[in-house]
Amino acid sequence: MNISDQIVLVTGGARGVGAAVVRAFAGQGARVVINWRASGDRAEALAAELGDRVIAIQADVSDRSAVEALVAQAEAAFGAPITTVVNNALDYSFNGDARSLLADIGWAEMESQFSTVVRGALNVIQATVPGMTRARGGRVVNIGTNLFQNPVVPYHDYTAAKAALLSLTRTAAGDLGPAGITVNMVSGGLLRTTDASAATPDAVFDLIAGMTPLRSVTTPEEFADAVLFFASPWSRAVTGQNLVVDGGLVRD
Repeated sequence: MNISDQIVLVTGGARGVGAAVVRAFAGQGARVVINWRASGDRAEALAAELGDRVIAIQADVSDRSAVEALVAQAEAAFGAPITTVVNNALDYSFNGDARSLLADIGWAEMESQFSTVVRGALNVIQATVPGMTRARGGRVVNIGTNLFQNPVVPYHDYTAAKAALLSLTRTAAGDLGPAGITVNMVSGGLLRTTDASAATPDAVFDLIAGMTPLRSVTTPEEFADAVLFFASPWSRAVTGQNLVVDGGLVRD
């Protein structure tokens, strides 16, 4: 299915990486659902900016009933099922100085990340697969991180949740492949700049840029390009994979 024929759901699509992914799909002519939990004004503004092929719908992805309502509302709005999902929802701030250390991190912090990252992705996949099956195929793209290959800053809760999401990516690919649904992951490093990375000092950005072959820190727009690949017909034989997009900092 060409991207222009797809109906795409981007969770956490109102800001940061999510907004860049929304713009990338809209730029290719797709119909896009911006999912938001607490950034309603930004979601509505982005939808208005991109035109009538883009809508914004509120839902907490960790709530299965809310996700099912979102999927039904999107299908009613566009008259067809969601065919592509980008699981991007996240509630985290990358600030190494303020992170919880291993000696005192509480399980509640771990559970919070697993609830959004893993439970949220599972809820969205389960709610959209029936529609993808009716459409005879679909695409799931999960957003990961290069920190579980290269944990330069030990964000214990965030990194553990994303590592679990990679495992879900690979196991889901096995279950959903016979229905023509591919499941892949795109993993970034520190991006310049999103809300999540806004607390990162400039010196850290410069240090990372100097360590990459491209001598630059990846932008959200560059990252979104890789997401488009996994949604495009060019990736039709690729599933269960993790593509690291960080300027070559991690060579996986």
